[in-house]
Amino acid sequence: MNTEIRNEAGEKIDYSYHDGGSDSIVVIGHGVTGNKDRPLVTALAEGLKAAGISALRFSFSGNGESGGDFRDATITKEVADLGAVLDALEGETGHIIYAGHSMGGAVGVLRAASDSRIKALVSLAGMVNTGKFAETEFGDVVPGEGNMWDDEDCPLSQAYMDDLRGIGTLVEQGSQVQVPWMLVHGTEDDVVLIEDTHDIFERAAGDKQKLIIEGSDHVFSQAEHMCEMVEGVTNWIKSHLGVN
Repeated sequence: MNTEIRNEAGEKIDYSYHDGGSDSIVVIGHGVTGNKDRPLVTALAEGLKAAGISALRFSFSGNGESGGDFRDATITKEVADLGAVLDALEGETGHIIYAGHSMGGAVGVLRAASDSRIKALVSLAGMVNTGKFAETEFGDVVPGEGNMWDDEDCPLSQAYMDDLRGIGTLVEQGSQVQVPWMLVHGTEDDVVLIEDTHDIFERAAGDKQKLIIEGSDHVFSQAEHMCEMVEGVTNWIKSHLGVN
């Protein structure tokens, strides 16, 4: 796949395509401060390809090698970025499945609740209670002056905080997701608490499945947890959706 992808602001979206030979494709989005090359994103894409399922992993604008400014990277803007990826894939592939990690999971809920091009959804430690996340993680940081988790490459912006607080929670949007939905979360996640997955799973309509990985942290950093996540998602997609 050699298509150039740009968002509505004209910023180039960097991506990597893994040709698994399938008509359908799994689009993978990362979390806050991440990019398409994060280990869990790459591992999932490679695992899907090995199982005969094509995948596309991309960096949201302002992250990784994509164009744009990190300070503008909000959930709302990333929902539009995902729309630009879907636009580029339209007519080029069969079913589109979206898998998003952390903040990328929140992006997936908002997009899938209103965009019928997403035929199935996977949330990996997905952020749900965004207002609570803002206060818990960054409530004592001054936007425009401090950084996310003391990372100088990730300045905390007022736009980011306002967006998280404005969304508040995605529980209601979760009830509007009508496509098959898999939610994965580790019991030792101290960034996005597992209660976020439990909360939205309660309200989710239709076909849903939850995979709880005992002992896993937010990014499935232990090899056994990474393998369990990749295998669980891959098997769900293969058996549940009949990807060919």
